[in-house]
Amino acid sequence: MTQPTGDDPSQTLMRQIIGIFDEYTSRENGKNVTRAMRENAKQGFWNGAKPPLGYRICDVELRGAKMKKGLEVDPVDAETVRLIFRLYAEGGGHSGPIGVKKVTEWLNSNGYRTRVGAKFGIGPVHGILTNKCYATGKWPYGVKNFQTKQKHDPSTVIEINIPTIVPMELFEQVQRRLSSNNPKVTPPRVVNGPTLLAGLAVCASCGSGMTKSGTRRRGKIYSYYSCAGCKLGGRSVCKGGNIPLEKLDGLILDNVTQQLFNPERMGVILGALVKRTNTKDAALDDRRNRLKAERKDKQEKLARLYRAIEDGIVELDDDLKVRIATIKQERDIVQTSLDRIHVQATNSQELTPDKIAAFAKLAHDKLLKGDAQARRAYLRSIITRIEVSKEKVRIIGDTNVLAGAVSGRRDGPQNVRGYVRNWRALQESNLWPQD
Repeated sequence: MTQPTGDDPSQTLMRQIIGIFDEYTSRENGKNVTRAMRENAKQGFWNGAKPPLGYRICDVELRGAKMKKGLEVDPVDAETVRLIFRLYAEGGGHSGPIGVKKVTEWLNSNGYRTRVGAKFGIGPVHGILTNKCYATGKWPYGVKNFQTKQKHDPSTVIEINIPTIVPMELFEQVQRRLSSNNPKVTPPRVVNGPTLLAGLAVCASCGSGMTKSGTRRRGKIYSYYSCAGCKLGGRSVCKGGNIPLEKLDGLILDNVTQQLFNPERMGVILGALVKRTNTKDAALDDRRNRLKAERKDKQEKLARLYRAIEDGIVELDDDLKVRIATIKQERDIVQTSLDRIHVQATNSQELTPDKIAAFAKLAHDKLLKGDAQARRAYLRSIITRIEVSKEKVRIIGDTNVLAGAVSGRRDGPQNVRGYVRNWRALQESNLWPQD
């Protein structure tokens, strides 16, 4: 109110100088507030943002006149979060695992609401399923700039300890299924479509997928599995062939339930794997020990670099960022190799006759009595592909995947990205460079 506002040159100069000092003071205040909030987060306290569903803000410690805040589990909302994970991973009891959209519909139709009393949306439910803090108990603070929305350097992110809500095994199972159902990996028609063998059945002649087709005769609809290569490119691409939809579904279900999901048959299939895995292999032990030593070396290098940055010995420049990212990538590759060895060993140790019999009975019941989604989920969890020709049908799977399913780790076949929405829309597939 007392600053000069006239049009005199001296008053204009004074107003501009005062504006510069005001701006400087504002930036200094922002820098000090940011530093104080980061220090508060380093000490494990909550800075006042809206907590994720399943948590609530609570008083932790009184420091002078300031009450420090933290997060605790909200029993009501936490049960809703656990339910969302169970629905996506296992289903509602009367069906197999369901998708994000179906989970959202189930919650809304059964009277579940958000903290503010609103209905759930697909985006928020997907955000809950991908939020690591529910399983890791680590809430990242300072991931991105609030104003510019640009992400900060990962090495500067602070993790606040919070209680966990879901077990890590369930969270990892959900992430594997989310990755498999990603529209960039698997077309939505394969995940949500009514066809049982969509995404599994392929033509043995050309390798194209078998898609649903049909005809209408005298008011009756006849459905078939037809070679997509023949339908799209003509008989010059593939002679193709049609097989009645119900006939192929019946053949697959009958043979899988009678020959594969039979305890004796599964014991024979998995027996060789168990025997081979349990055999003492000095080379494998040596590799495991080398990987552990290499992982320890990478972790120590990262710790030394972080300590040097914190102590001010070195500055975090672009070259050092690249070096840290390279060491992290090498460490992650080593950890992935160790995890794969561990999973294979664990699967073989958990393959008992009782587990094989229980899994065979459960899968048999689901395939015969479950709905389309449950049947498709169980088939996709153990079968890689189904080759269909006029003479025979071949069911192909991975023994390690079957072992993981029996031992409770239904990872499913690992697919590469095979579908990208609107890829090269209205253009040729392979374009020459502009120059």
